[in-house]
Amino acid sequence: MTPLGPKPDRSTPALPATFRPGAPASGAKGRGARRREPAAPPRAEQSPSASLRLPEAPLPPAEVDRLVSGEHHDPHGLLGAHAVLEGTAIRVLRPFAERVVVETEFGPAELTHQQSGLFTGLLAGRAFPPYRLKVTYPGGEPLEQEDGYRVAPTLGELDLHLIAEGRHEQLWRVLGSHLREVEGIAGVSFAVWAPNAAGVRLVGDFNHWDGTGHPMRSLGSSGIWELFVPALQAGAVYKYEIRSRHGDVRQKADPLARAAQCPPDTASLVTASTHTWNDRDWMERRTRAPHHRAPMSVYELHLASWRPDLTTYRQIADVLPGYLTALGFTHVEFMPVMEHPFGGSWGYQVSGFYAPTARLGTPDDFRHLVDTLHQAGIGVIVDWVPAHFPKDDFALARFDGEPLYEPADPLRAEHPDWGTLEFDYGRTEVRNFLVANAVYWCEEFHVDGLRVDAVASMLYLDYSREGGAWSPNAFGGRENLDAASFLQEMNATVYRRCPGVVTIAEESTAWDGVTRPTDSGGLGFGLKWNMGWMHDSLVYMSKEPVHRKYHHNDITFSMVYAYSENYVLPISHDEVVHGKQSLVSKMPGDWWQQRANHRAYLGFMWAHPGKQLLFMGQEFAQGAEWDHEQGPQWWVLDEGWPAAADHRGVQQLVGDLNAVYRTTPALWEQDTTPDGFRWLDGGAADDNLLSFVRYAADGTPLVAICNFSPVVRHGHRVGLPRLAGADQLWEEALNTDAEAYGGGGISNSRPIKAEGTPHNGQPGSAEVIVPPLATLWLRPA
Repeated sequence: MTPLGPKPDRSTPALPATFRPGAPASGAKGRGARRREPAAPPRAEQSPSASLRLPEAPLPPAEVDRLVSGEHHDPHGLLGAHAVLEGTAIRVLRPFAERVVVETEFGPAELTHQQSGLFTGLLAGRAFPPYRLKVTYPGGEPLEQEDGYRVAPTLGELDLHLIAEGRHEQLWRVLGSHLREVEGIAGVSFAVWAPNAAGVRLVGDFNHWDGTGHPMRSLGSSGIWELFVPALQAGAVYKYEIRSRHGDVRQKADPLARAAQCPPDTASLVTASTHTWNDRDWMERRTRAPHHRAPMSVYELHLASWRPDLTTYRQIADVLPGYLTALGFTHVEFMPVMEHPFGGSWGYQVSGFYAPTARLGTPDDFRHLVDTLHQAGIGVIVDWVPAHFPKDDFALARFDGEPLYEPADPLRAEHPDWGTLEFDYGRTEVRNFLVANAVYWCEEFHVDGLRVDAVASMLYLDYSREGGAWSPNAFGGRENLDAASFLQEMNATVYRRCPGVVTIAEESTAWDGVTRPTDSGGLGFGLKWNMGWMHDSLVYMSKEPVHRKYHHNDITFSMVYAYSENYVLPISHDEVVHGKQSLVSKMPGDWWQQRANHRAYLGFMWAHPGKQLLFMGQEFAQGAEWDHEQGPQWWVLDEGWPAAADHRGVQQLVGDLNAVYRTTPALWEQDTTPDGFRWLDGGAADDNLLSFVRYAADGTPLVAICNFSPVVRHGHRVGLPRLAGADQLWEEALNTDAEAYGGGGISNSRPIKAEGTPHNGQPGSAEVIVPPLATLWLRPA
């Protein structure tokens, strides 16, 4: 090949442009311009002439300026190899390079520098074979490179169609960054949705955070910008440099990045999983019974502070499964594990919805934790936060210079409680982003449940807003119809795609049908947190026993609506922070009475219809509120601590509660039907007593008696269901006053013989001893 000749001076005037047929005029830009396929011309059946003719007529300077300033919507239409009337044009953008040589099977050819790092050449023949580049930078040796601008888009027409329809349920597989081999070239593809951008460039550690040489192309009206970068590998650090139509430029983290830098750094990482799952048995087993008819006892924890000495997902995986197994919990719930910039938000202000937080390791490290829990028989629920996102400039806020993920209406965009932005649930692409995200955590990380945070704030347009500070829906109402529709779509999609997964709503209002199926007009959640039970029962327990008779309705009212939804009974992190005190510290009396109240309350909670959730530290009655920097007060369990035996006793009670609960279908099999519950005596307000029966599907009963008075009830008569067989014998299944738990040891040590004396609406009854501040469970002997 004949070289193009000596490198011209950078001030050489531009010659008239040469375009291939059908190319737009140089001034054409924007998403309305016709998109041209950037693939190289087909290879000729016979070798083209290898001789170079004349230096290519340079591009107009204005076109080059748009290209190098990051304002060009179609850099692939200019760069790479293109058939033109005179032959094949080769254009390569390599800022700061001294020399660029094109190498093919026919030999090398040096390109001419036009301006601003743009190198061009014109080869004879309109069909051109694959080529490589040799790029020389000042003071360095030539670097062999592939040209990413000669390959076709990595998103197909079906992908773009599904994105436009908002139905791409595996959105993370096409947007974000991915290791790929494209047309025989290994590298990384990047794709981001930024429909209002004037231009998008890729910046990262691989180009010294200068995106001049990596402009991305717009894929027409989809709003997607795409680029394939050869030779990049996992671990590459990157952001998108987005130029708005107002002229300002911001560097943004990838909304679909599947890994991110550890805060306070904010860039995204290229990643690929190498984890091999070993939880097939668990994944098959979890589909066998609906969650509302199966035992579910949940331990909620904050991963970063559960054991501050365990600083990685893998270290936690070595300890947590054994702890949960010993205490008998069926599930663990993690407060948000998604990447977030401010640790003090506990993960509830998410910036990286597709990336597990790097504070504790890599995405595969988190997979290892879930896998290990599954192998131990523990289900994993993660908190998911589609209600809002932070305003941090590097993240989703005004992503392409305009409101994009948030509504344009400021009365709907701002979340007044948390200083964050709400999602625009009426926008197709935003709904797709969130629905696919829910599916992502279930499919990619095998999580067994999503507890959806702050659902009430999503459902009401006037949530925490005074009059005049919110805009009504199309019918003049306060309901956010777009949010309700989004939640229906999310739930329906997750249940269809991910058998055995449960979605759980943290919803504190009387919105009708939160756990009703979507085909019946409900939101479609599997379970809902019973915030009313939590509030009312804690109000009752906080009163001195002498005053409880005036608040008896607080402890019994939950049964009025117990079957309106499928409920979880939550004693969550929200109840033990911000001056609310720990659970045991809410209880009245001296230390012994506080612990006795605590134990009696847990016995009542585990017997009440609904699933159980207990936040870390409450299982051993820690006295202080939760501090996310310190974690639970594990030292109170140490032998040297004066009250260590007291705390270990409560911990043992929780283990026994779970053990009896899991083996007693009466306590969970009919949680959502009135057939599973009957009051024996719910009106003994003066005595601070209540008693009820729980029934399994086959009628097997369990009787619960709660004495919230510090008085021993000798000879207390309780009605008992008739048992099959001649012997009507009952025994204590659990007594929260047992000495092993730190109680007084008052019990019914012998089997209880039911008499034929009707009582409490039952055919038989017996006199029992009810310990003070205690809950008894009686079962057939």
